[in-house]
Amino acid sequence: MKNILKPLFVTTLFLYYSNSFSQQEIIENKKEKSNIQQYTPSKLIGKGQIDLKWFNNLYTQTESTFSEGSEDRQTFFTSTLELYTGVGENKRWNVGAILEFRSNVIADRNALEVFKFDGESGTARSGLTSIAPSVKFVPFAKISNFSIQSSFYIPLIDNEVEEGVFLDQKGYTWQNRFFYDYTFPGDKWQLFSELNSEFHFGKNAVYDEQGDSIEGSFANNSLNLTPGLFLSYFPSSKFTVLALAQHSQRLDLGNNFTQDFTALGGGLKYQLTDALNIETLYTNFVRGNNTGLGETFNVGLRAIF
Repeated sequence: MKNILKPLFVTTLFLYYSNSFSQQEIIENKKEKSNIQQYTPSKLIGKGQIDLKWFNNLYTQTESTFSEGSEDRQTFFTSTLELYTGVGENKRWNVGAILEFRSNVIADRNALEVFKFDGESGTARSGLTSIAPSVKFVPFAKISNFSIQSSFYIPLIDNEVEEGVFLDQKGYTWQNRFFYDYTFPGDKWQLFSELNSEFHFGKNAVYDEQGDSIEGSFANNSLNLTPGLFLSYFPSSKFTVLALAQHSQRLDLGNNFTQDFTALGGGLKYQLTDALNIETLYTNFVRGNNTGLGETFNVGLRAIF
């Protein structure tokens, strides 16, 4: 009898602990991911949900490939507001719009003076520069982590350059961004990739004797291709650190201007509440042709509800 009870006891004990571990594993798997883990740019929101993002980029430079040594500082600030809502079933379609506001200062003004919005003659310009209707979609139902964002930018400015100060491109842009992400087992590491394509079209740039633009844009009739890789590590579900690498190549389609640059950087994201997260990014332009060699400081807020 003792010989029978012993294996029965061991078997019962084994089944008990196996069941405990299985239940714990189920509990862990049922834990919902935070928005920074779940909603990469590849992932779409569901029907009736709202995705609101406010992203701010400050680019400043004292060097470029157009000259040797240091130059007078130029600073370009871009504030972008994106709003999307989910339509249809199965999280395959989002529709929305993008607004861009810019403030630029030149002539060696301090970088933070972009926030004065003073429009000082010959050194500063600012204003709402473009609006874009936009759509996001998942082309293949079985690959929910691959999506495309297609936007059509409409310029809202009169001239690209006034009194020697560049504000924004004056031309139409059809932008298509291809997103894909992969989360490694354990949910600690995530690889996100993007290919951004921008077709700029309209009249080629025409300048007067002072160098101000009369019509068109330097970027019109060109195609810009920008691949990027972002590697994220999650110490916790609410916090991530990331490293990034991007390259941009402008192809001449009739404007006799080509351009390229490579940027490296990193950043942080933190989930402030269930709906709201904050991110900061830094990038440095490490090389390029026909471009500035500056750095960017970025901060953004994103809410999904």
